[in-house]
Amino acid sequence: MTALSISPGVAAKSVVNPNIEAVLAKRRRKEASVEELFKSILNGSRVALSQAITLVESSLPEHQNKAQELIQKCLPHSGNSLRIGITGSPGAGKSSFIEAFGIYLIEEHKKKIAVLAIDPTSQRTKGSILGDKTRMNMLSAREDAFIRPSPSGTSLGGVAQKTRESILLCETAGYPIILIETVGVGQSETAVHGMADFFLLLMLAGAGDELQGIKRGIMEMCDGMAITKCDGQNVAKAMAARSEYQSALHLFPTTSYNWMPKVVATSSVTGDGLSEVWKMISDFESIVKQNGWFLQNRKGQQKTWMESRIHDSLLSNFYNNPMVKKEQPILENAVLEGKESPFAAAEKLLKLYFKKLGGGQRGFLEDISTM
Repeated sequence: MTALSISPGVAAKSVVNPNIEAVLAKRRRKEASVEELFKSILNGSRVALSQAITLVESSLPEHQNKAQELIQKCLPHSGNSLRIGITGSPGAGKSSFIEAFGIYLIEEHKKKIAVLAIDPTSQRTKGSILGDKTRMNMLSAREDAFIRPSPSGTSLGGVAQKTRESILLCETAGYPIILIETVGVGQSETAVHGMADFFLLLMLAGAGDELQGIKRGIMEMCDGMAITKCDGQNVAKAMAARSEYQSALHLFPTTSYNWMPKVVATSSVTGDGLSEVWKMISDFESIVKQNGWFLQNRKGQQKTWMESRIHDSLLSNFYNNPMVKKEQPILENAVLEGKESPFAAAEKLLKLYFKKLGGGQRGFLEDISTM
């Protein structure tokens, strides 16, 4: 007989839920059909709208086919909004302004608004923070507001590749005001102008020589300017900047649509100037709808959208071509090692891609070789 004995003990209970398959099946969200998405969007479902934008932004071929079908269905129900592009240098307070302006429109004018916020994509990690919705926490809590951050990806001009499609989806969902916040990349940020009815430029007073910003390009394209952070000790600087910018804008030629851009001083903290911004936009809308420029601009946007789609499709088709994918790494290494010039390597890849075009490739290659 020993002092030690082994107790049979109690069998441990399984930590796995016996109904796990049923639970997982319930949690799995069934992928909605195009028709289901379309009907839900028409009914104003924010969940369906988010799912549709995710579908549109997907690069999977099967998702792209569904996305195009959905866009085609939504097209007759789109176009009934005011699209406002908002840009400005980093630190100008774009997110703060949009939140304050959005709440003002909801509370004072009973407007439903959609915000398409474009977040810069890292060229190193290829990732985006997508933190605009977090920074607009008060606006995102409003039932009449829809905020969708999207990565800019490889798209230039401060917007995402699928921003135009997202605009159509938001219009179909019944949002009469769509605010498009760009990444704020500076003078080259012009793509948003081709998809907005009103182009608002935000400027920060006291950040340097105000007149240094008066250059052809983004300044010439804006329909209105707002000097931000006009509160506290910055009021005097903001008002001085407003006067300087307004005087400088008069040096630009008169627009073809009979509108002289105005400058407003605003504060996202106090709300000062927000009503002036809305009046400026409303006056602009009234004038351009009366003289016919509004419809003309929308038609031009459709043409630009088509050209952009052709450009994107050609690039995608080129880089996904099996022969190009096979030879590209080899030619890239040859270029890096100095054995091949970049121009010769590019022409070889283009020859591979256009090989199936037969005689038609020669003229094309001759044209690009002279560029």
